[in-house]
Amino acid sequence: MTVGTFDGVHRGHRFVVDRVVAAARAMGLRSVLVTFDMHPLRVLNAAAAPRVLTTHHEKMEVLAASGLDEIAVVPFTRSLAAYEADQFVDSVLVERFGVRELFIGHDHGFGRGRTGDAVVLERLGKTRGFGVHVVPPVDGRDGRPVSSTAIRSAVAAGELRHAADGLARPYFVSGIVEHGESRGAALGYRTINLAVPGGDKLLPPDGVYAVRVQTPLGRHASMLNLGGRPTFDDDRRKIEVHLFDTAGDFYGRRVRIDFLARLRDIRKFSTSAELVAQLARDDASARTLVARSAAGL
Repeated sequence: MTVGTFDGVHRGHRFVVDRVVAAARAMGLRSVLVTFDMHPLRVLNAAAAPRVLTTHHEKMEVLAASGLDEIAVVPFTRSLAAYEADQFVDSVLVERFGVRELFIGHDHGFGRGRTGDAVVLERLGKTRGFGVHVVPPVDGRDGRPVSSTAIRSAVAAGELRHAADGLARPYFVSGIVEHGESRGAALGYRTINLAVPGGDKLLPPDGVYAVRVQTPLGRHASMLNLGGRPTFDDDRRKIEVHLFDTAGDFYGRRVRIDFLARLRDIRKFSTSAELVAQLARDDASARTLVARSAAGL
């Protein structure tokens, strides 16, 4: 088994999970991942808590494809945070899950004050009868260890290629399609609309993006507007997506939006005709970029 926050389920996380799954299969055991219902800092120090790369639903979606036998979600509370490392190991890992082999990342820490590091766990493992395996870091293309912190910085800066390298997939947001104001349809660019996620989900900077959208009816190349609509004097932050060559009723359905490339900033146009002309240019650019992404370029 392994245990942690796993925000983003990035390359480093996947390396740990792959080791767990492979070892469990080789030993005839169940592979189990234990995670929490929210980022621990959201409970311990909300002001310092980071924006998350994956909501709970998104994290479960990614982990569902990992080959794990079980994903256990533990409510993170102040009482749990007060557990000493040995208390957490005894109450959660040993008594609740019967851990036989524990895999952790090189920088892992848990228990009160994050005192449960690799040295402490190896000592506890010897006295409790389970093995401890410390998994080394995974480097990105820049030669630095992949981390949730580095990926957050890349997403916040709009550096989508760097974020995708760390995640081993495009950065994405998912949500339920809701009714909009039909402005896109009036301009010849019908859109599906998602509410900007509440809570602590991190989004790229406002702008126009080339994206790929996974819907219940299939996957579609698309372009997206994240932010306001200054041409119409509307500064409410929204997510509006135009699906290329697609018609369908998506209201009330969950979709997943993969951010592939940033096209431009949002700006105000003098007339609707100017806006439509720019949308046509965005359309052509987005189609090219989505096609290049599909080809691995």
